[in-house]
Amino acid sequence: MIKFGPSGNSESFFASGYKKTEDAALWVKNKNLDYYEYSFGRGVNLGEDKAISIGNAFAAAGVGLSVHAPYFINFANPDADKIGNSIDYVIGSAKMMKLMQGNRIIFHPAAQGKDSRDVAVARTLDNIKKLRDVIYDIGYDDMLFCPETMGKLGQIGTIEEVTAFCKIDKCFIPTVDFGHVNAREQGSLKTVSDYKTRLEYMISELGFEKMKHFHVHFSKIQYSDKGEIRHLTFEDEIYGPEFEPLASALKDLKLEPVVICESAGTQAEDAVTMKKIYYNES
Repeated sequence: MIKFGPSGNSESFFASGYKKTEDAALWVKNKNLDYYEYSFGRGVNLGEDKAISIGNAFAAAGVGLSVHAPYFINFANPDADKIGNSIDYVIGSAKMMKLMQGNRIIFHPAAQGKDSRDVAVARTLDNIKKLRDVIYDIGYDDMLFCPETMGKLGQIGTIEEVTAFCKIDKCFIPTVDFGHVNAREQGSLKTVSDYKTRLEYMISELGFEKMKHFHVHFSKIQYSDKGEIRHLTFEDEIYGPEFEPLASALKDLKLEPVVICESAGTQAEDAVTMKKIYYNES
């Protein structure tokens, strides 16, 4: 089944007097949502006891969990020590994910830096293979590691690049951030066909089974000629993209991803809107 949920907590969560991540489990469940993404964006700084407590709360509520690894991962860095750090950030996130009883770790692949695109992408591919080796060495190959499409032109993470990374091994499945794709491609996602063309490409390259339950990030995003500027809410009427054509494309292609909303401050509310759109509810 397709699943919907927020990345982190909406402003309304805190306005209601809640503070602890454990509280978000029932709060999300009571909104008829199915999933929640916990962010380690600024570092894996969660204690093991806290991770177990969070996992127990969400398991009791029947809400799935994923984690987002630190934002400063860069598998295109030419410095071997920095690559070691990036691997550690992903593995550290995975360790916490296991304690939280989930199995999806989302990560940003790389930044292009001063190298040519081809060189940066090739280095990213090689270093994600090193990550794969570590994943197997420590027995984490029962988890799903999800490289994400990126929104800025200077970042590694086009649909084609992420698809190539996910060919490395069965433990890699894509995170397609459609707001990022739309920002990078200057408003390219408008019709059902726009979404289907990109998804059909990924299915043709990765196979239906790998794509059936892929990971989705969705929000409206302001962009410039260099790509992403900032996340918006569903109230925006300028930048997009819109969720309705994606909902149709997912149904047509029989895909059932986890769909995480990353709106700026209204992520739970906008996730509810997406779920209603998908099920044609008013």
